[in-house]
Amino acid sequence: MTELLLPVTGAAYVAALWLRRRVSSPLVNPTLLAMAALGGLLMVTGTRYASYAHVTAPLSALLTPAVVALAVPLHRHRGILRRFARPTLLAAVAGALTGLAAGYLGGRLFDLAPAWCLAAVTRSATSPIAIALAGELHGQRALSAVLSIIAGVVGATLGPVWLNALRVRQPLARGLAHGIAASGVGAARMVEESQLAGAAAAVGMALGGTILAVTLPLIWR
Repeated sequence: MTELLLPVTGAAYVAALWLRRRVSSPLVNPTLLAMAALGGLLMVTGTRYASYAHVTAPLSALLTPAVVALAVPLHRHRGILRRFARPTLLAAVAGALTGLAAGYLGGRLFDLAPAWCLAAVTRSATSPIAIALAGELHGQRALSAVLSIIAGVVGATLGPVWLNALRVRQPLARGLAHGIAASGVGAARMVEESQLAGAAAAVGMALGGTILAVTLPLIWR
């Protein structure tokens, strides 16, 4: 059974893409649908995640070149990004610190355990940064990684809807917001909108993660 998980994963994502082309609902997010389908499959078949991760390692290895590929829209729109460097940096600082404060205050409000509170604080960072911070600050790496992925999927699914409701149309602003709040999944969603939005999302993901990685160890207790 496990040897079929690699092609099944690919088929699940292709099917989700096919469904998205035919249904206009923002909830029809290919990543979300594929995750739900595969999660259900693993539960029904009793397959351990470690076995799934081992079989699908070739797909996981593609994450690195996929992230590097975000440099293409960055290079193409470097002139615009350089022109708006100052407001972009200010927005990234404000967004990252707001996300940090919201996660911390939410954790305190609901009296979450320290590991959950830390995961809530680092949820907006890309998974490798969230995992590294969890290890450094005595949290739970797996929990931080899961919340980071969930935040990315939710942000990529509902973020465009919220920004449309707020009448935020400028690609630079839309991309930056998704990169800061939804990391790599949000950046991938913005690439679908436009190359400029994708470039801004890549900048937001890098700046937001860096600000969180530098700031949190200094203030976390």
